[in-house]
Amino acid sequence: MHSLPLGAADSAMASTESERSAYPRVRAPVYFTRTVLRFLVRRRRIDPDLGGLRVYTDEKMKVGTRLEIEVFLQDETSVACTTEVVWVEKLPAGAAALHDVGLRILAIHPHDRERLSKVLEST
Repeated sequence: MHSLPLGAADSAMASTESERSAYPRVRAPVYFTRTVLRFLVRRRRIDPDLGGLRVYTDEKMKVGTRLEIEVFLQDETSVACTTEVVWVEKLPAGAAALHDVGLRILAIHPHDRERLSKVLEST
């Protein structure tokens, strides 16, 4: 499990540092892990209001990779979603993780989207 904070990101998930810094960031008390959730692939795709997540991880990821992730909330529940890696930056030595990664949310259950959105808005 990756035990580093997630942040909300704009749906455009900008490609350059200057573009990314133009979007509001929210530090939220949530954590994530990669998982195999094939049921999400068969569900109706939706355009989530959240847009995406910014995560810090030691795992090397390639742009375009699809990830099934589970996000653990402070209330000890979790939400699952399908994401795509849209940008990756190597972090400097001594940082809390090796990589800063932007994930676009491709599919999430409407109830989970609402729950995750509330957590991100409350911080």
